[in-house]
Amino acid sequence: MKQSRKIDSVLIEQLELDCVIGVNPWERLVKQRITIDITMDIDLSAAGKSDSIRDTVDYSRVVKAVTAEVNSSSYRLVEALATRVAEICLEPERVRSVVITLRKPGAVKSATAVGVTIRRSR
Repeated sequence: MKQSRKIDSVLIEQLELDCVIGVNPWERLVKQRITIDITMDIDLSAAGKSDSIRDTVDYSRVVKAVTAEVNSSSYRLVEALATRVAEICLEPERVRSVVITLRKPGAVKSATAVGVTIRRSR
């Protein structure tokens, strides 16, 4: 029987960043808070044995890259920003797929937040 490769996940939860985002004129003038949850699917068995950063994804580098992109961005749609964040998260070779949940608190008066969840893979 062929043994399947394990897929584990690296999580980054509730990353809070500020950016210009939205379609309304006032949203183009001020930075707004967004939150991002990232789940990167990766085989972590080698890292579990070696205890070496070389065998996993350096999530601090991912966070720095995502933060730099988001802080300097001015997307109109959360869908577009989430797509770009997914592309950044797929840059490390070991990451097989990613799930991004991006929320924009206060975007709708009667809701805590609005947002999207997208899934991308190599």
